[in-house]
Amino acid sequence: MNILFIHQNFPGQFKFLAPALAQRGHNVVATTLNKIDIKEWEGVKLWPYTIERKETPNIHPWAAEFEVKAIRAEACLKAAQGLAKEGFTPDLIIAHHGWGESLFIKEIWPDARLGIYSEFFYHTQGADVGFDPEFPPKNTEALCRVRVKNINNLLHFEVADAGISPTHWQASTFPEPFKSKITVIHDGIDTDVITPNFDAKFSLNNNVTFSRKDEIITFVNRDLEPYRGYHIFMRALPEVLKRRPNASILIAGRDGRSYGAPHEGGKKWKDVLIDEVRGKISDADWSRVYFLGKIPYNHFVTLLQISSVHVYLTYPFVLSWSLLEAMSIGCSIVASDTIPVREAIQHNKTGMLVDFFDIEQLTNQICTLLDDKKLRKKLRQNARRFAQDTYDLKKVCLPKQLAWVERLVDI
Repeated sequence: MNILFIHQNFPGQFKFLAPALAQRGHNVVATTLNKIDIKEWEGVKLWPYTIERKETPNIHPWAAEFEVKAIRAEACLKAAQGLAKEGFTPDLIIAHHGWGESLFIKEIWPDARLGIYSEFFYHTQGADVGFDPEFPPKNTEALCRVRVKNINNLLHFEVADAGISPTHWQASTFPEPFKSKITVIHDGIDTDVITPNFDAKFSLNNNVTFSRKDEIITFVNRDLEPYRGYHIFMRALPEVLKRRPNASILIAGRDGRSYGAPHEGGKKWKDVLIDEVRGKISDADWSRVYFLGKIPYNHFVTLLQISSVHVYLTYPFVLSWSLLEAMSIGCSIVASDTIPVREAIQHNKTGMLVDFFDIEQLTNQICTLLDDKKLRKKLRQNARRFAQDTYDLKKVCLPKQLAWVERLVDI
């Protein structure tokens, strides 16, 4: 078959599926917004596209996000026209439609089957919006903007033949009748590679080196922001540091934002929370808190391998790969008792669940685990076993994805 992948940051969620299809002998092409110096990756031919049009100044704020998606869709449409002129006609198109790129793709190839990566459908109630009372929607207009964010989703429902979603809860956010077209298959964790390593060592600036012998509390976000519980974790630190005089806190993540709103004062969330808690922490204790910033993936894996207790917090939103990778590595995990997390963490079995907003409960659970080596070992083993049984790339997820592709062609 001729198969086209569409992802603005390819390979993204398709980093395993696209090469697997190429290895099976299919002619696989991917469009990407990334600037690339190569024409092929893992057997996949790359076809970059560029955005030429700028956003309209002073456009209605409710329409601004859809205009961005329309601009991206136009750019991808032109790339598709170029592919068509080269003689490429896909039998199947698989797209992460979240940025709008695939919106007009069937105007070029109306007979191609289209499967979309159904990551999230926005809601004004019952999900991320309004979950945290500390950061409520500012006004009705803010809720209107959330509703408008779904225009791209709704327009895709008319042309997409099927969807694929990584978790049951994320799939459940979509409305009928399209929800019935979504198959739940996670992207997959290579549990043969993402493994425990009892000899792992993590070095900071060739100055400080940590190992499994040390008491290490880890916290990882793409960006340090409230959506992933950074504010809750930071507020637990003063008491955790007092009660655990030998613990080191290693925090990985950029100091920007990925999902939530910016701070009203224009500061970075990282700095806002440091300013809030710093006066409650002595200089000696603060010296045991390390902000690592964005770290290479192999360093991220090593970080989790030396972790004594790993903390994962999130609003009801997209489930992070990092949680499942932590499970594959065999981390002892304390996680927020929020809907997407419950799909992976079973309390007192594969991890410990705490109320997202209960700082005292979070503190107590971290300290309890650090004191209970036997419990940590049980959680580590169960977490890894669950990751292998449920999310293993080669044995579970990739075979299901390939079967989904075959069914999509036969629709």
